[in-house]
Amino acid sequence: MAILYIVGTPIGNLGDICERALRILSEVDLILCEDTRVTKKLLDYYQIKTPTLSYHRHSKIQKIEYILQLLKEGKNLALVSDAGTPVISDPGNKLIHQILESTGGDPPTIQIIPVPGPSALTAAASISGFPMDKFLFLGFPPTKKKRKKFFEEIINSKYPVIFYESPYRIIKTLNELKMVNDKLSVVVCRELTKKFETIYRGKVEKVISQLEKDRVKGEFVVIIESKK
Repeated sequence: MAILYIVGTPIGNLGDICERALRILSEVDLILCEDTRVTKKLLDYYQIKTPTLSYHRHSKIQKIEYILQLLKEGKNLALVSDAGTPVISDPGNKLIHQILESTGGDPPTIQIIPVPGPSALTAAASISGFPMDKFLFLGFPPTKKKRKKFFEEIINSKYPVIFYESPYRIIKTLNELKMVNDKLSVVVCRELTKKFETIYRGKVEKVISQLEKDRVKGEFVVIIESKK
């Protein structure tokens, strides 16, 4: 039976990968990558020679059909994202859905096995200082339509809310949150596990001021404390 491994990879620090993940990346027939150039840095660091194939949100149906055919031929594959755990705000769920749809027998003919690893989501939650026994994860905010609804969902949540944001929109997004509720307490994590990792804490206005003073680069995880 062929296996598709869903492999968590480092979110920045290349040392944050488990022995099992390295073994699997070395043993599979092919690694499916969000960006082969990014994954190559990790593979080269650990001297892994397994061939790679790009698979991302813009991959056409022919690419998915090709991957399915490899699995049906008995090839073992690994799916990785550029950073962190695949399928969390990344297109891996589409591939998994297609595999399940096309092979839906009982028992299945293709195994899908998780290999747990780093995640910016859980890394940020662990240092937030907010009660995180329950929380709401919303991925990336919409860039245009439905932004108002997105922010209303955050404000109305009974639980802390976590979302991702890019360096190009972080200030805009926090200012929009401030307009809805300027009393919000936030934690903003930048470049987690990397050299310039920075954690900003406080009321939203204070965090905006700190970010505006700094050189805003890197990916961000934002956590909003619920007051309900």
